[in-house]
Amino acid sequence: MANYLVIVESPAKVKTIKKFLGSNYEVDASGGHVRDLPKSQLGIDVEHDYEPKYITIRGKGDVLAKLRKEVKKADKIYLATDPDREGEAISWHLMKALRLDELKDKNVYRISFNEITKNAVKTSLKSPRALNMSLVDAQQTRRMLDRMVGYTISPLLWAKVKRGLSAGRVQSVTLRMICDREDEINSFIPEEYWNLEANLLLKGNRKPLTAKYYGPKDSNGKVIIRSKEELDQILEALEGCSYVIEEVKKGERVKKAPIPFTTSTLQQEASKVLNFSTQKTMRLAQQLYEGVEINGRGTLGLITYLRTDSTRIADEADASARAFVKASYGEKYEARGEQRSKNSGKIQDAHEAIRPTDITLTPTIVKESLQRDLFRLYQLIWKRFAASRMAPAIYEATSVKIMAGSHIFTTSASRLMFDGFMSVYVESDDGEEKNQTLGSLEKGAVLKLDKLEPSQHFTQPPAHYTEASLVKAMEDQGIGRPSTYAPTITTIIARRYVVKEGKNLYVTELGEVVNRIMKHSFPSIVDLNFTANMESLLDKVADGTVPWKTVVSNFYPDLNEAVKIAESELESVKIADEVSEEVCDLCGRPMVIKYGPHGKFLACPGFPDCKNTKPYLEKIGVPCPKCGKEVVRKKTKKGRLYFGCEANPECDFMSWQKPSTQKCPRCGAYMVEKGSKLLCSDETCGYRTDKTEK
Repeated sequence: MANYLVIVESPAKVKTIKKFLGSNYEVDASGGHVRDLPKSQLGIDVEHDYEPKYITIRGKGDVLAKLRKEVKKADKIYLATDPDREGEAISWHLMKALRLDELKDKNVYRISFNEITKNAVKTSLKSPRALNMSLVDAQQTRRMLDRMVGYTISPLLWAKVKRGLSAGRVQSVTLRMICDREDEINSFIPEEYWNLEANLLLKGNRKPLTAKYYGPKDSNGKVIIRSKEELDQILEALEGCSYVIEEVKKGERVKKAPIPFTTSTLQQEASKVLNFSTQKTMRLAQQLYEGVEINGRGTLGLITYLRTDSTRIADEADASARAFVKASYGEKYEARGEQRSKNSGKIQDAHEAIRPTDITLTPTIVKESLQRDLFRLYQLIWKRFAASRMAPAIYEATSVKIMAGSHIFTTSASRLMFDGFMSVYVESDDGEEKNQTLGSLEKGAVLKLDKLEPSQHFTQPPAHYTEASLVKAMEDQGIGRPSTYAPTITTIIARRYVVKEGKNLYVTELGEVVNRIMKHSFPSIVDLNFTANMESLLDKVADGTVPWKTVVSNFYPDLNEAVKIAESELESVKIADEVSEEVCDLCGRPMVIKYGPHGKFLACPGFPDCKNTKPYLEKIGVPCPKCGKEVVRKKTKKGRLYFGCEANPECDFMSWQKPSTQKCPRCGAYMVEKGSKLLCSDETCGYRTDKTEK
C-alpha cells in the first residue's frame, strides 16, 4: 500500500513522476482546476467584502471522489501542481475541495519543481513547504478582476449593441493596441527619399566596390535626399570629381551570445523561425515539460517550466552546460565570466529561463523519439541555451570614408574571424553580415567611378502586428504575463475581432466596433497604463505587500458605475435599423441593415414571417476606375476590409485604401485617401495633395 500521495495537475506528468518514485508513492492528477467561480452568475459577493463563491467544476466530481479515496490510504499528501500562481491556487482549491486542511491524522505539504527530473522531484520531497497564500491571493485577484470585467461589460454589449460581442480585461486592451496600430497605418503618409550608390573600381580588384552617399563634408550626420531636385543638385556637384579614400578604419567587433528563452522570447522566435502560433508553441512546450517517451530512456521531461519571464539559470545547469560546450566544441568556445541578463524590476525571478533539463540530450539523440514539430521546438530551445553558455563571435570590421569633391561616400565590411556561439545558433533577426571584400585599401588611393546608381524610395508605414511582435509589445507595455499572452491572442482571433492573414494580424469591422465602444464607455479598461499598473498591483499581492481585497474593492465600484452610465448612454443612442435601397426578393419590403458576428448584412424587416437575408454591399459614392460601376466596401473571407467593384467577379477592381473620385493630375491613375491626404494609387508616381484640394 502506498504511504504517500503526490497530486499533480496534468495526467501526462503522472507517468513521468511515478517512474522516479518507489512503490510507496501513488501519483495522481487533478486535471487542472477542480473549483471555479460559477458560470451562471458573477460569483463574487460585492455586498459582503467581495468574497468569491467557488463551486466544483462540472465533470470534476469523479476526479475528486477518486482523490478522496487515495487521500484516505495515504499518510502524507504532497500537492505538486505547477510552480506559479495558477499552480499554487490549484493546490489551495484541492486543499479545500478534499478538506485536507481539516485532516488531523495526516500531513499535507506543498512541493514544487522547475523541471520534471528525478533529481528535481526528489529534492522537492526533501524540502516541502506550506501553501504560499500570497500567490493564491494574487491568482484569486486576477480571476476576480477578469470575471468582473467579462460578466459586467459583455452582457451590456450583447444586450444593448449586438449579439456575439464580449469584453475582457486583457483582451480588450490588446485589441486596442491592434486598432491603434491600424489607425497609424491608415493615417501614414509616405515620404519620398532617394538613395545614391557609387560603383567604384579599385586597381587589382575585378569586382567593383559599392559605396553609399553619406552627405556633404560639413554635415553632422547622414543626409537624407528627400526629392529628385535634391538628388540632381548632388549629381551635378559630383560631375568630374575624383573619388579618393579619406580614411580606412579597421577594428574588432564582438557579437555577444544570446540569453536563454523566456516565454515571450520563445513565442517570438518560434513564430519567426518555425511559423508556430503562440498557442501551438505553448502546447508543444507543455508536452516537452511534462514528459516525452525517449527511446531507451523512458519518459523524460525535456525542458524546464515554460511560463517564465526570468533569464536566470541555476548554477548546476550553468556549470553542466559550460562543461558540455568545452568537451564538445573546445575550450575556446566556452563562455568566460557571467552571462548577461536582461531581468528588470518587474521580472518574477522565482523560475529559471526555459532550458533543456539535460544539456547532453542533444537534438540528434532525441530526434527519432519526437514528432517533427516537437523536435523542431526542442532543437530551438536546446540550441539557444547551448549558445548562451558559449563565447561571443568575433568579426574583423573595416569602414572606409571616400571623398568626392566636398561630398562623402562610405562603405564597410565585416569578416567572421571566430564563430563562437554562432557555430550552434543564429538569431532570426540577425541581418546577413556584409562580407564585401575591400581588398588592401589605403588612405589617399584614387578609385575610378564606374557608375552612380540613384534609386527612389518611399517611407513605409508601421508594420501590422504579427503574433510575435504583438507578444513583444505586450511584454514591453506590461500587458499580461507569460501565462496570458497566448490565450489572449487566441481569444481575440476566436471572437473574430482580429483575423490572421499570413503572419499579419488585421482588425475586423467587428473589432473596430467593439474597440470604439470600449474606448468611449470604459476608457480605463482599455488604457495601457491602467492595465500595466494593475499587473504591478497583482505582483504586490503576490509578494504580500498589498492585500488582495484592497485591489478588488478599489476596482469594482468604478467599473460598476461605468457600466451603469454605459447602460444609459448606449440605450439612448440605440437607433432603428437603417433602411437600405435593396428590396426583398421574396416579399417586396425594403431591406434593413443588420449586424451579426461577422459584420453587416441585409435582412427583411418582415422577420420571422420572411427570413430572407443578403450580403451587405456598402456603396461609397465612387465609380469603379475599371468599369464605371459602384465601388463598395467588402471584406475578405477572414474579415479584413477592402474596396471592390459591385460587379465582381466580372470586374476585378480592388484596393486596400479607399479610392477617391479624383484622378491623379500627373499620371491619370485613381487617387486613394490616406488621413488628410490624397495619394496617387501608383506608388511609382508619388503625387499627393490635400483632401480639400480639387
